[in-house]
Amino acid sequence: MSRPLLFLDVDGPLNPYAAKAERRPAGYTTIRVALHPGRPLRVWLHPDHGRSLLALGYDLCWATTWMDAANRWIAPVIGLPELPYVDFTGALFTERPDGVHWKTERIVAHAEGRPFAWVDDEQTPPDETFVTTHHRAPALLHHVNPRLGLRDADFETLREFAAALAT
Repeated sequence: MSRPLLFLDVDGPLNPYAAKAERRPAGYTTIRVALHPGRPLRVWLHPDHGRSLLALGYDLCWATTWMDAANRWIAPVIGLPELPYVDFTGALFTERPDGVHWKTERIVAHAEGRPFAWVDDEQTPPDETFVTTHHRAPALLHHVNPRLGLRDADFETLREFAAALAT
């Protein structure tokens, strides 16, 4: 049996962008990213997150508006190899009338029936309902506080979900 997928959002889980602006969280480093012309974006990243994510037993995949840019800007800082990504090209970055997040349908399609976990700071109950209805394999939608980013308890939840799939 193949390993489950772990869909990774950047802003929120890896970059605790909602933390107090004048106070970088402990253990994080600051990078400045110029994705678009104008003022560079401040991004906080924890250098140990890559190693911790790789140790979870998932196949990792970006699920972020950064798409392939996450391989250039985020992966090297946290120690991840180049990862595949969910292609959100052309997505309307607005909530659907049914309340389902704009990422959810594409994530389910990308999973192609494989078990998956998705860490993000924007899932809601309609996303859980959509996944349950449209995805037959086990799935974990795990909310991460965008003020804190991924914490030990989040890694433990992901570890437990993967272990339960293996039994």
